[in-house]
Amino acid sequence: MFNIRHPVRTWFGAGTVEKVRDEAEFAGAKKALVFTDKGVLGAGIAARAIEPLKAAGLDVTVYGECAPEPAIADLESAYERFRDESFDFVVGIGGGSSMDLAKSMSVLFTNPGEPRDYLGVELVKEPGLHCALIPTTSGTGAEATPNAIFSVPEKGVKLAIVSTYIVPNAAIVDPELTLTTPEKVTAASGVDALTHCLESFVNPNSSALSELYSVRGMELIAGSLRRVLEDGSDLEARSNMALGAYFGGVCLTSAGAGAIHALAYPLGSRFHIPHGVSNSLMFSHVVKVNFPANPAKFARIARILGEDVGGLPDEEAAGRSVAAVERLCRDCGVPTRLSEVDVPAHVIPELAEAAFTTQQRLLGFNPRELSLEDIEKIYRAAS
Repeated sequence: MFNIRHPVRTWFGAGTVEKVRDEAEFAGAKKALVFTDKGVLGAGIAARAIEPLKAAGLDVTVYGECAPEPAIADLESAYERFRDESFDFVVGIGGGSSMDLAKSMSVLFTNPGEPRDYLGVELVKEPGLHCALIPTTSGTGAEATPNAIFSVPEKGVKLAIVSTYIVPNAAIVDPELTLTTPEKVTAASGVDALTHCLESFVNPNSSALSELYSVRGMELIAGSLRRVLEDGSDLEARSNMALGAYFGGVCLTSAGAGAIHALAYPLGSRFHIPHGVSNSLMFSHVVKVNFPANPAKFARIARILGEDVGGLPDEEAAGRSVAAVERLCRDCGVPTRLSEVDVPAHVIPELAEAAFTTQQRLLGFNPRELSLEDIEKIYRAAS
């Protein structure tokens, strides 16, 4: 038995950002609230979604203060600012942060209580406002997922609003919007997308349906990430990355992530490390621990990532997946050691405790059961 969730409608392809007008008209919307960040707004990218809405006669309010790696206080601040207004359409355009704020706000308008009341799994009881999400990076897959991630500083962790009701009505994936994404962001977000596909593929919840997205997502990303870093104007490679990231979001809705994400979240919360970088720090080290738990799947991963494993038994081929991940991360220039981002070794026990005590939902999806001691060893291997 398995399930999968998708946005009600997905638009994909160059120029599809203008389809936000179709979504507004389909919903009969009159008043839109757009979430974005200063960079996307300043670069004129947000205007490509805002102008079609205005042309359709909508009253558009723009919240351009979405912070990277948002804390729950950022959602609370936005909610206090807009809770008494009457919107009928919510749009998020930007990276995962803007999209997470947008889809969270869509349900806060229609459900009682405060933002913190919904940190958890399926706590939202009523559908939200019509919501369209438009990614400007190829990474989080937030345009397709039922998750919105926020750091909770007093607990030193990241927690999520997880609800079927925050899967958006529309995902509008326009690879043209990613053409000007900076190289470092392209690299980190691309690695993030790859972890989504890989973790969903190897965890116990994977299914015949989710694996269609997991495998194809890995193929698209592995075949395009280096290309797009060599030439950011390569629209074909950008399109492959955008589709691979979207597939990563879809397979997460069915299967979930695992220990890479579980160990990355305390790093992001405590040290404000971007999410994609937090994942790159843990990526190969978790794969090294996990591959013996499912040799056949990790052998397939090694092949997808370009390793020559012809004729090798699965157990040996699976081990090549570690080197393949290390090589990809090195080629992309993303950090793979805690020392590279100034995380001191003396905090490792605290990080391990935070991961073990607050991320059991994700750890339960890992192909191998990890104890507190196992988690601490992984952090130390990455130090």
